[in-house]
Amino acid sequence: MTIRRLLILIALLSSIASIGQVTLTRPRNLESANEKGTRTNNGQPGAKYWQNTGNYTIDINFDPATRLLSGKVDIEYVNNSPNNLQQIVFKLYPNIYKKGSIRLMPVKPSDITDGVRISSFQYNGTAVDSTRLHISGTNMTVPVSTLAPGGTMKFSIQYSYTLNKTSHIRTGEIEPGADFIAYFFPRIAVYDDVDGWNTEPYTGPQEFYNDFGNFNVAVTVPTNFVVWATGDLTNCSDVFTETYCQRLQTAEKQDGVVEIIDSADLQRKNITKQNAFNTWKFAATDVCDFAFAVSDHYMWKSTSLEVDAATKRRTRVDAVFNPSHKDYYEVVDFGRKTVWAMSYVFPRWPFPYSHVTIVDGLDQMEYPMMVNDNPLASRVETIELVDHEVFHMMFPFYMGTNETKYGWMDEGWATIGEWIISSIIDSSLTDDYGVGGYERLAGTENDSPIGTLSTQISGSNYFVNSYPKPALGYLYVKDLLGDSLFTTALHFYIQQWKGKHPLPFDFFNCMNVGAGKNLNWFWKRWFLDGGIPDLSLKKVVKTATGYTVTVDCVGNKPVPVDLTITYADGTKSTVHRSVAVWEKSNSVTLALTAKTSVKSISLGSTYVPDVNKKNNVWNNK
Repeated sequence: MTIRRLLILIALLSSIASIGQVTLTRPRNLESANEKGTRTNNGQPGAKYWQNTGNYTIDINFDPATRLLSGKVDIEYVNNSPNNLQQIVFKLYPNIYKKGSIRLMPVKPSDITDGVRISSFQYNGTAVDSTRLHISGTNMTVPVSTLAPGGTMKFSIQYSYTLNKTSHIRTGEIEPGADFIAYFFPRIAVYDDVDGWNTEPYTGPQEFYNDFGNFNVAVTVPTNFVVWATGDLTNCSDVFTETYCQRLQTAEKQDGVVEIIDSADLQRKNITKQNAFNTWKFAATDVCDFAFAVSDHYMWKSTSLEVDAATKRRTRVDAVFNPSHKDYYEVVDFGRKTVWAMSYVFPRWPFPYSHVTIVDGLDQMEYPMMVNDNPLASRVETIELVDHEVFHMMFPFYMGTNETKYGWMDEGWATIGEWIISSIIDSSLTDDYGVGGYERLAGTENDSPIGTLSTQISGSNYFVNSYPKPALGYLYVKDLLGDSLFTTALHFYIQQWKGKHPLPFDFFNCMNVGAGKNLNWFWKRWFLDGGIPDLSLKKVVKTATGYTVTVDCVGNKPVPVDLTITYADGTKSTVHRSVAVWEKSNSVTLALTAKTSVKSISLGSTYVPDVNKKNNVWNNK
């Protein structure tokens, strides 16, 4: 064979191989990012990838009695994009409570306010007339002189608003003398390589998309109020009496639980410096949000653990709570075990922050280094809630995913994290949060592909697409690859995109590259296509050595095959196959060796939803 003929044959075989591979078709707006060089086909950031950032200096006064929050935010905004910016879009999240704002969650009339009141707005030292601040709901657009690529612009805003007393949508008064305060400052919206300015309004159900930045925040509150926040407290001796600074330092260095504030301390009322007001200062670098909580009657349990064996770095874990909520007495332990499991089991990546503080609040919501969790009567539900919300410290905060458009890129990870870690905290637990909900919804009018934008769905569809469906997809890939290779692939994705803004196809392609396997057939069928999970036990045939069992994937959604074989003597055995069996065919035949008579064979397991279980059992008659 001549070299020319050999080359032709190689090219032909290569062409045939490529035809056999499933390709993922990106929407045009995502494809354009690849064309511009900001994204790549292998999932890694492109040579021209960029994202903007800002340095925030915030000075807040908060009065718990009136709930009035007033303050000043100074922003140094850096335009790393290749574009000239002639307007800046700000987010005013508290305006979800403003009269006339569009919202998709109920708000009581008593919580409707005038929204964020801006008393002064300057950029680059020049005052801007209020008529040039174009406010529409939670968005504010401000025309500016051109901010060139690589340039920096400085903003200074003085503002105030009244925190909600009820209608607690992630933030507000918890009870008299306790508040959780989030989304409390005017911040610059994300300007990215795909959509430009993020002008999606905040209406309640969908969550957030923010740029990474550095924060220096000062919070002034009356005496006896303690403040917990994103970032590290930088002036402990200015706000705490010496005893409590010492306890905090002890907690940061040891594995045991330290009672930083107990019930007796609360009675003595000597925790904070006895000034009329104390200013609490916090610093946080490279985070995408900042939240804080205040209380004059919360207990505080704290511990810490080594999260990185290489550097010996430690993370402090806090639980702050009303002493009457007995479920919270174990929360510090649940939080500690979650941080340990995240660092050493799944995703087996050192916990990325110096602390995580779990606050006894009125929601189930996460923020960098902060969690707002309502008390629960059930210990099991408390474990599941704590590990779910703490797991969010990786997704979306460390990874910077766009929760507004792609809820599944953070909630799906927190859900699989919850499933895995709940049984580590308590080995008697089997956490199957959301699986039954998906099984009931699958194939109905309210079911849509996971890849549907979160802004386009609501209710049960939003829940199922954000939580159990993607979590099952991650679980099935973990099963297909095996723990070691899955971890390698996931770490490749994390390494490429930590501190950035990955898109769904960045994730898919990174996992393919990290695993060294083309999983597009699965990404397409589970995440992008319609269909239902439905396996059928089609045929069972007796053989000389046992049985052959034929299983069909009826509904297009590939799920694992789990067979339970019950023998005539009452004993049982199981057979498991990963979703890999469905890559090339929708039918698979398994050979079972059986030394004794089989009574029945059934399909199914905890994490395998199936919309029609009538065809899942074979009885030997």
